[in-house]
Amino acid sequence: MSKFDLWLIIGLIGQVMFSMRFIVQWIASERHKKSVIPISFWYFSIAGSFLLLAYSIHRMDPVFILGQSLGSVIYFRNLVLIGRDKRNTLAAQEAALPDE
Repeated sequence: MSKFDLWLIIGLIGQVMFSMRFIVQWIASERHKKSVIPISFWYFSIAGSFLLLAYSIHRMDPVFILGQSLGSVIYFRNLVLIGRDKRNTLAAQEAALPDE
């Protein structure tokens, strides 16, 4: 019987989370009848990417490490941009309210 391999489990969970983002995006697009990328897509991207990065570091795979590192930066940046846009939209809505 083989021993329990925690790193294999981390790698598999990371891959499942990374793949879930496509399912989330597909469902959201079907609901809206157009291509959309919901915020959960980016959260699944980051979670999956970090787990896969940890797995690739453990495996000492430089190609995988480089790919996941760059992706993580892009996914995080998208969340920063989404947060900034929400704050700007809220500020604009508050500014448009009539003074009481």
